[in-house]
Amino acid sequence: MSGRCVVTLNAGSSSIKFSLIEETPGGLAPLAVGLAEMAGEKRRLTIKDGAGEVMHRAERDEDPAAPFHAEALRRILAWRRSAFPDANVVAAGHRVVHGGVNHAAPVIVTDAVLAELKTLIPLAPLHQPYNLAGIVGAREAWPHVTQVACFDTAFHRDHPYVNDTFALPREFYDEGVRRYGFHGLSYEYITRKLREVAPLYAAGRVVVAHLGNGASMCAIRDGHSIASSMGFTALDGLPMGTRCGQLDPGVVLYLMQEKGMSAEEVADLLYKRSGLLGLSGLSNDMRELLASDDPQAQRALEYFVFRIRREFGGLAAVLKGIDAIVFCGGIGEHAWQVRERVLEGMEWIGVELDRVANRADAQVISSERSRARVFVIPTDEEGMLARHALALLDGAASA
Repeated sequence: MSGRCVVTLNAGSSSIKFSLIEETPGGLAPLAVGLAEMAGEKRRLTIKDGAGEVMHRAERDEDPAAPFHAEALRRILAWRRSAFPDANVVAAGHRVVHGGVNHAAPVIVTDAVLAELKTLIPLAPLHQPYNLAGIVGAREAWPHVTQVACFDTAFHRDHPYVNDTFALPREFYDEGVRRYGFHGLSYEYITRKLREVAPLYAAGRVVVAHLGNGASMCAIRDGHSIASSMGFTALDGLPMGTRCGQLDPGVVLYLMQEKGMSAEEVADLLYKRSGLLGLSGLSNDMRELLASDDPQAQRALEYFVFRIRREFGGLAAVLKGIDAIVFCGGIGEHAWQVRERVLEGMEWIGVELDRVANRADAQVISSERSRARVFVIPTDEEGMLARHALALLDGAASA
């Protein structure tokens, strides 16, 4: 093994998604993809090779005295040393949800950078603390490896002012109360991939629907973000697994003033008990909702589809038409039923669905007669993390 390797890390509250990616003459090659997680009273570590075959699976009892992120990263490092002792790991690339006003590109993590990113925790409370815990754990476990932070907000930082601001007094904008947009690593990868598979469409007006437990949509023109469904935080826009999506701010005032809820209780409601879970009363997992005949599950699905269709209309207006649509994310890539419902009757926007191709999860699911081409493209945020980490190292070396 002679190529440079990057470990990518996407840390959540009770899980760490990671991969080991090698730079080869033919491009980036995933050597291993894994998940460390807390599941009930157990801590599990599951690792698969690049072809999806299980390489390693381990489980141990939960140990409250051992911080999850630091302990999980030590186990990941020990496994990597055993399975790939010759891997030339030169960097760890971390997904960080919020980069704020100042970060429109990946950065090497220093103490000063880490301190600045901690100030953004209130803007992404469901993600930022755990992203940073992953960085801290990685710095402790791998002190000689360069740590690179890559931001989900960066892709949107050059979007127009009208999609960057709220109708509030100017001082709030200057303080950083802005529409940041998220899922930028996914949108960046999809934009690159679309240039490879359909360059003419990539140069045009594209709407990407990143649909998963977190969901958003983005209007892209010639590879640049023009408008995003998400705003100041990752709560805005589409309903998600447990997040509410678009909400009249008056509802928040009502909950606090009339229902006596604290800020912490409102945050818990909007981030963790709403969305598909709250609407259905059953689950935040789209697979379970699609398989259920419970009327509440069907209503949750109807609302999810309605909001996506509504967002398509708004983004089409922003772009003055749509040349291509891309579905990605766990739901976007695998739930043909959702795609079919979303695109039903969308001929007015230039879309005619090929139902057979859609149900086969084909790369192109629009018919030959469709003016707008519709793609299903699996996203690869880990690949973007590795690319950014290597590019940043190369830039630092040449400076």
